[in-house]
Amino acid sequence: MNTENTKPAIVWSLWGAALLLLCVVFRDSLIEMATTWTNVEEYSHGFFIPIITIYLLWVRRGELVLVQGFKASLPGIIIICLGLILFILGGLATIKTMEQYAFLVVLTGMFGSAFGLRGLRVGAIPLLFLVFMVPFPSFILNNLSSKLQLISSWLGVEFIRACDIMVYLEGNVIDLGSYKLQVVDACSGLRYLFPLASLAFLCAYLFKGPFWQKLLIFLSSMPLTIFMNSFRIGVIGVLVDNWGTEMAEGFLHDFEGWAVFLLCMFLLFIEMWVFSRISGRKLAMGELVQIPEEWSHKARRDIVAILNKSVFAVLLLLCIGAGASEVFKGREDIIPARKAFLTFPTTLGSWQGRNDYLTQFYLNELKLTDYVIVNFVQPETRNSVNFYSAYYQSQRKGAVVHSPRSCIPGDGWQISSFEQREFTDLQLDGQALQVNRAIIQKGESRQLVYFWFQQRGRMITNEYMVKWYLFYDAITMNRTDGALIRLVTPVDKVEDIAVADKRLHLFLKDLLPELPAYLPGKIIEPVYSALPG
Repeated sequence: MNTENTKPAIVWSLWGAALLLLCVVFRDSLIEMATTWTNVEEYSHGFFIPIITIYLLWVRRGELVLVQGFKASLPGIIIICLGLILFILGGLATIKTMEQYAFLVVLTGMFGSAFGLRGLRVGAIPLLFLVFMVPFPSFILNNLSSKLQLISSWLGVEFIRACDIMVYLEGNVIDLGSYKLQVVDACSGLRYLFPLASLAFLCAYLFKGPFWQKLLIFLSSMPLTIFMNSFRIGVIGVLVDNWGTEMAEGFLHDFEGWAVFLLCMFLLFIEMWVFSRISGRKLAMGELVQIPEEWSHKARRDIVAILNKSVFAVLLLLCIGAGASEVFKGREDIIPARKAFLTFPTTLGSWQGRNDYLTQFYLNELKLTDYVIVNFVQPETRNSVNFYSAYYQSQRKGAVVHSPRSCIPGDGWQISSFEQREFTDLQLDGQALQVNRAIIQKGESRQLVYFWFQQRGRMITNEYMVKWYLFYDAITMNRTDGALIRLVTPVDKVEDIAVADKRLHLFLKDLLPELPAYLPGKIIEPVYSALPG
């Protein structure tokens, strides 16, 4: 047997075993990611991303040579260690998105361990392309979707008006008089944005041109998506105005979606062609991209590598990561004891209240554990305050508090003023009360809104700090429970806003003593424990 051929075969077999072990260690995260690709249209392109990456690496395989020493593999080993630390932290917090990004970091480290720094330079862009297969965290997805809905609705209405059709826009509801169209999450454009961004990244990588043109090709995917999705909404509005609501449903609706995506692709290639003309290269459409040569003359060689220590180090690290993962999976999620909102009083001081309820549609979207809505009125003054609180006993797997800043514009309200305010004379859980204060308007109507996030004994006004403490407390406290508290009071046209502030301030004095029983603080007595998920 030829030892020159045996050694590489053994090395490749060991690296294959390491890759298999990597998939076993990250199996739960990979399964959840594949489930998202299957069930969420915005990420249905995810199955193609790893296939494209493998192809891009394959066509440059002649430039990849297994390193022959532990020292050359050391940068990759360091990257693997960082990835496994990220994986363990994600496991402690049970944040699957963090675990999925950790998988990409460890995979990159394995690639660097096998092929060294030179291999990392060759495979950097194909490996970076894998980022597009990881679903965004739900809170980012929700915020992005709501903003795209509003932008697309506004541009779509402008297109309808350009067709000389009377139309009125209220938030994301397009009122055509006889018909009303709601631009829901599915029409936000995300189902085009993510696949088109992936395609634009790939096109930018393969495009024959300077870096600034490549960068613009990639960045143009978002405005292209917004513009074309708005055009689609406008076309649907025109069709509905002329032929009824069936034009916005069924096959025609789906066909329009496919047509818009294909048109976006066409415009992307037109953009590349224009850039090639600017650079003075008269290229045909088929010559706009460069596919790396499979085997360069310089790199054409037999891969002969010794059985080095790096592959064993990688296997050892993955085994340690697998063991740590299994240990942390056994951690119990603490669910604190609390009173159910069903028992929340409808009388607070001089305030008399009446319960209100969310429809099933909103309950499905919010994924909350418990909630309360009470419309309070002072009989002697007729002052009114709407009180709403949503409680989550576990903010994992997409069940997270929704910020009113994302929801308010969707109902047609505009935020005319926004600030944080602290009340030193009001306390909750031994802390001075801090709230977000917003003045919102719709037409001539005004409302004053106070809201904050009550999270495990903390009053938080910044939604991004909510995510940080969610991660921190999941690791240190085994808790992810939390709540949103929101107060709304109408403001008359002639009423001074300071009067409305005083009204909410007085209401808070009666409300705050009731909240601790329903919203667990930092020190809790667990009613039971359960495994996450």
